[in-house]
Amino acid sequence: AYVIYTSGSTGKPKGTLLHHRGLCNTAQAAVLRHGFGPSSRVLQFASPSFDASVCEVFSCLLAGACLVLSPAQALLPGAPLQSFLSAHSISAVTLTPSVLALLQPEALPSLRTVISAGEACPPELARRWAPGRDLLNAYGPTEASVCASINLHLGPDCLHIGSPWPNTSLFVLDSSLRPLPLGAPGELFISGVGLARGYLAQPSLTAERFLPNPFSSSPGARLYRTGDRVRWLPDGHLQFLGRLDDQVKLRGIRIELGEVEAALRLHPFVSDAALLLREDSPGDKRLTAYFTASQPPSASELRSFLEQRLPSFMVPSAFVLLDALPLTAA
Repeated sequence: AYVIYTSGSTGKPKGTLLHHRGLCNTAQAAVLRHGFGPSSRVLQFASPSFDASVCEVFSCLLAGACLVLSPAQALLPGAPLQSFLSAHSISAVTLTPSVLALLQPEALPSLRTVISAGEACPPELARRWAPGRDLLNAYGPTEASVCASINLHLGPDCLHIGSPWPNTSLFVLDSSLRPLPLGAPGELFISGVGLARGYLAQPSLTAERFLPNPFSSSPGARLYRTGDRVRWLPDGHLQFLGRLDDQVKLRGIRIELGEVEAALRLHPFVSDAALLLREDSPGDKRLTAYFTASQPPSASELRSFLEQRLPSFMVPSAFVLLDALPLTAA
């Protein structure tokens, strides 16, 4: 049905091959779970190159809702977006917590449904947005057709990622693919109609991430290895605990730090590089590049070099020259 590219640890983005049946399942489930109908006015906030747009567009088509488009400048977090949401009486929107933090919920009476997605929602943000509207938390990787679980009652005391999306099964497993008991942290695996076929022209990576499903008797059934660390809560919901690798989320977008490091090492003067996602103040996350060089290039030169090779959201905000990268003891 479509291919969405996501950041890859090898230095090249990977194209994820999604099925029509996963798209249909996501759109139909979103209509029900998000409560869309003919009177809904839904903002398409996500870029068409980001998988959240698939959910926004096709769920509106199925619900008979109004999908509201906007110029790019109106979507800038803060005052421009606040003004657009108010002026166009938007009733439903999907935004990351970092964008929600810059808006004033009390000044948006028409906004009845808010779906928080892409990042963990802080308690204070849930406290601000929950009163007077439906606040949802959606979780899911591109490889599962946008959504794998949803929390329909997100609040300051209810910050989990919810229960499985329709026609989806979730498993918390150990390193030997054995189910873990209630409360024990492990890796999240996903199965169901939403799973991608795999990665475009990358059979080895497909085999690494999409495994035969030992819990299913259906021929060809598979599990997707998310790399996310979770645990089951006593009420049957999932709690997100973090990543098992160095993948990070910046404003809701997946970034493999290794991809940025690999691009930076292509500069003729850069000897080595390491990336960190720093949060020097709450909610202010920035990519920072640390590098060594034979002839130190300027930050503007490095930024221009990377902008020719990476999307803008993957270009670091700061560049720090070091004599040598710090290493652990042998």
